[in-house]
Amino acid sequence: MDWRFYQGVRMPAAKRASQQEVDLLGLTELIHHHLTKSLSRRVYRSVRTVERQRKWAFHQMAQFWIAVTLRAPESLRQALACARTGKEGIYPNVSAAAEAFFEKCHDMTWRFFQALHQDFIASILPEAPKVYAQELGDIWRRFPHILVLDGSKCDAIRRRLKLLWREKSVVLPGNISALYDLGKGICRHLAFSPNAAEHELKRVEVLLEQVPQGALLMGDRLYALMKFILLLQARGLWGLFRRNKLVKFHHKQLLSRTQNGRVIVEDWLVSVGSGPTKMRLRWIRCFRQSSCFELVTTVLDPRQLSAAEALQVYPCRWQVERLFYDLKEVLNLHRFYAANPNAVAMQIYAAAIVHTACRIAQARLAQQQGIAPEQISPAKLYPQLAAASCYTVHLELYHQELETMHGLLARPSLSKFQFATTTLDSIMVEKRKRYRRKKRFHPQRRRWKSLTHITGFKKLS
Repeated sequence: MDWRFYQGVRMPAAKRASQQEVDLLGLTELIHHHLTKSLSRRVYRSVRTVERQRKWAFHQMAQFWIAVTLRAPESLRQALACARTGKEGIYPNVSAAAEAFFEKCHDMTWRFFQALHQDFIASILPEAPKVYAQELGDIWRRFPHILVLDGSKCDAIRRRLKLLWREKSVVLPGNISALYDLGKGICRHLAFSPNAAEHELKRVEVLLEQVPQGALLMGDRLYALMKFILLLQARGLWGLFRRNKLVKFHHKQLLSRTQNGRVIVEDWLVSVGSGPTKMRLRWIRCFRQSSCFELVTTVLDPRQLSAAEALQVYPCRWQVERLFYDLKEVLNLHRFYAANPNAVAMQIYAAAIVHTACRIAQARLAQQQGIAPEQISPAKLYPQLAAASCYTVHLELYHQELETMHGLLARPSLSKFQFATTTLDSIMVEKRKRYRRKKRFHPQRRRWKSLTHITGFKKLS
């Protein structure tokens, strides 16, 4: 058939949009513009007690772990060899033995990286557009911040340590708690604990100190306890949680009852506790066929948050599960390169920094294409962003080397290269099929032990 026949045929609008080119450059600029040496020095001075910089300076440690997150090498020794020889420009050039790096990871506390993550978020937060969860509409006017609280245990580490060879239980290096910003789509705060058996509420109390007043916090049944709700009220925060059956209600008063077909929604005003800890809450019940979905909120005025709006907002809580999935599966946190709580925390916070930059890049791409950012798949976009960042660094170093040899040269446009762009269709979310893959759960995970509880292991805090 003559190919000229197709020249006069116009492609459908949806197909033309799916073949539009999407710019992948910018992730490296976001990270390097905000993760500067001055920021690292400021963090180092504020956290330092007795640690020394030596050959592996703190800024180089941060650069190395971010490069490991972007590059995903086979092992740390392979990445250290690239850093020592300078073969790959994405790694910092440090002429030191591998043992010096492992000794630095063992001695340097992970709290340096925790402070670095907090300062990085504070620096990049003004550039994060508030474009996620736009389906909430008018709710954003009443609650300037909607945050989601949740925790997750870290994946098991491989048995590389001699102390773990005879350990029959699965060894977990710790757990993390996240405070996810629903509007900006980023992790505002991340708390790591090397003790995998530590209760989640203890870690979350530290995160609440950074939450602005008037924010709405969402969580599962674990947070619907009187102790935590009292803590929210003392800090001027609102809460929306699944009902915890351990909390008993008294003096119920029906505020409203609506029915739409077979769905019945009831809004109750209840009292909880007694004496000085007595408080009032709203209890929202949604009956659908034979099931009942129950929510508890500290927002007592239905005009500020109606029962229907509460049932609309709460399903967005599952976005924090997407955060943990992206960190573990997309950014390779299911595989830890070192069996050391300090090194584990360094990798976690480096992955959180990269994830924040990727989410902002995802929001900007969505704004340019005029679509919702939730329509873009992180599992498809982030590896392409990481590859484009690595190629960008290599070309920048090559250009600098040419300038030293031949003098000042015109800087080429990186957008002409193939790695700099992709098609919109290749990064869009695909509709889920009827068949759902079962969760990967190993029976041995029922018997787990924290790395800090292994006999003979020196506890690191």
